[in-house]
Amino acid sequence: MQISELLAHETLRLILLTGEPVGEITGVVVTDLPRPGRYLTGGELVLTGMMWRHRPSDSEIFVDHLVEAGVTALAAGDARLGHVPDDLVDACRDRGLALIEVPIEVSFGAVIDVVDRRMAGEQRLALGRHRRIFAAVAEGAGLPELFRMAHDELGVTGGVVSSTGRVIAGEVPDASRMAAEFLRAVRLPHVTADPRTIFTVDRSPRVAGWALVLDGDVNPEIGYELAACAALERTRMEEGRRVERRLLEQLIGLAGSADLPELSARMRTCGLDVAAPFAIVACTALRAGASDGPDAATLGGLVLEEMLDRSVVAVAAADTGLAVVPLPGSVEELTGRLTARLSVVDTPGVRLSLGVSAALTGPAAIRGGIEEAGYARRMAEARDGGLVTSDEIYTHALLLATVPDDIRRGFASRLLDPLFGYDRRHQADLVRTLSTFLDCAGSWNVCAERLHVHVNTVRYRIRRVEELTGRNLTTMADRVDLYLALRAS
Repeated sequence: MQISELLAHETLRLILLTGEPVGEITGVVVTDLPRPGRYLTGGELVLTGMMWRHRPSDSEIFVDHLVEAGVTALAAGDARLGHVPDDLVDACRDRGLALIEVPIEVSFGAVIDVVDRRMAGEQRLALGRHRRIFAAVAEGAGLPELFRMAHDELGVTGGVVSSTGRVIAGEVPDASRMAAEFLRAVRLPHVTADPRTIFTVDRSPRVAGWALVLDGDVNPEIGYELAACAALERTRMEEGRRVERRLLEQLIGLAGSADLPELSARMRTCGLDVAAPFAIVACTALRAGASDGPDAATLGGLVLEEMLDRSVVAVAAADTGLAVVPLPGSVEELTGRLTARLSVVDTPGVRLSLGVSAALTGPAAIRGGIEEAGYARRMAEARDGGLVTSDEIYTHALLLATVPDDIRRGFASRLLDPLFGYDRRHQADLVRTLSTFLDCAGSWNVCAERLHVHVNTVRYRIRRVEELTGRNLTTMADRVDLYLALRAS
């Protein structure tokens, strides 16, 4: 209810003494406390009999508390003093608070009754609007129609954005930043500095979820209802994608088959051109301390779909999420796109590891591509997450990535622990010297230059390394062992 509507009610005969007849009244509070701020939430019409006023200076204190609480207007009754004192009028005028005089013959109960009746009618209208919106979505209206109705019926604007910063529907300026705030918010709904209000669309893990972003500091009840409508539409969209995922599962299950005609038919069923290039992408999303929800492979597939703008589907196969991605351009363009999305979807407590195969063509290449992407993904996991391409796996790093963690750690520990222990006890620099020496292909002089020490110091340290490890750094085999141990550590 607006102040102007209350003033226009003929039976109340209210008089505006100062301020503008604008502003929405969200409720009525009757108080004669001298400092009522703690009991106010903002937007109220405050009714007072001025029992708190004992001297003119009390008016400023009382009005300051109202303004700080964000009330819409103050209505003062004439019953006690017979009029509204000038000091109260001045205090309200100076602070920009609307002040209304309630005639002595008008009870506060009459004012409350008028406001309550009007607000009850507004609530019924609002409920009707909400029902119309939800019914439209339930009957098949899409997200664009949802936001059109939200604007027309509720005066609310905004949109839906994915965890990777893609605008799914509506308008979301600076979508990547909104996605980042959604992922990092301690709790939802979250109000940004703009302000905009962010709600989660459903119960999916945020890293694979959608966010509802509404302009302004929005009433949570409205946000929850619109989020439920968006969730209903997402569920409807998922029904079609489930069929696509089953088809992809069948294709991957046949990848090791020698029946190329059958594989070709399966590719076409999945909407893949047999003659067009594609890449395999593997992804896992490991959540620290997670005891429920999707596993790392399933969640990795869901995140991968969002990173690729839901242009493909992904399935959980063995220990990873897998997607077959058509390549209209190059693999480098695909990896660049994924790398950019990784920077957006970086979420505390979630480690994303992606592997990308080389460009492939034809059904016979699927199995090799799955293995390539899987090796690359495991290498990314060994690096504590990120993205690794097939170009990086054909090195010693591939061998290390395929070795179980406990064996890799044991190998490094057996060779290097004596060196780490010596460095700790003597404040020496044997490990760094060894690493630099091997990077310099065993050149004493180049190693000394890089370390900024005399060449004899390098010779002494390397002899000490040989004594502690029992290895001979003049032989290639021992150099390789120590090099791999350093990389494994």
